[in-house]
Amino acid sequence: MKRDKVIFWVTTVIIFLFEGVLSALTSNSEQAKEGLHHLGYPEYFGIMLMVFKVLGSIVIIVPQIPNRIKEWAYAGFAIDFISAFVSMWAVDGPKPGTFFPLVFVVILILSYVSYHRLLKVSKA
Repeated sequence: MKRDKVIFWVTTVIIFLFEGVLSALTSNSEQAKEGLHHLGYPEYFGIMLMVFKVLGSIVIIVPQIPNRIKEWAYAGFAIDFISAFVSMWAVDGPKPGTFFPLVFVVILILSYVSYHRLLKVSKA
């Protein structure tokens, strides 16, 4: 159980920092706007994406939020990471940076699996 707690908190904090905090701090930067434009997305998409990333990261890190809402947040992040990978692949092709979102898919899966293991233990 201790191992699952450590895995859950480490992976969840990584997601919280990169998707919540970092998104909120950098979403309005020129580099972020240029990146969205490079992928063919309109500027308003970046604002919407940032809002959902911040809300989702809060949802997965706050223990008091109901499990059903957490499930939606995990699903949203999975869609976000996979979509980022597909967008980068479609525009830039298979470059090393293209695979970076898949690293976050793995981190997200570890967080999700350890979260459910902890839920199972707490219900027993």
